Amino acid sequence: MKIIVNAKPHEVAASDLKGALQELGYACSSVATALNGTFIARGQRTEVQLAEGDCLEVLAPMQGG
Repeated sequence: MKIIVNAKPHEVAASDLKGALQELGYACSSVATALNGTFIARGQRTEVQLAEGDCLEVLAPMQGG
């Protein structure tokens, strides 16, 4: 299915958020996720089903100061 990830279109086969993150290369990363503007906790990612056209934001922590 086609979803939007960080404002760019992507094709994923996974039907849940955790599977999609694995496909997209974020499986080992410590990231925050928001689906259609709603924060999704790490423990809920297998329960969240994706739909065609969903907008996913993946945010990685940054260092600096």
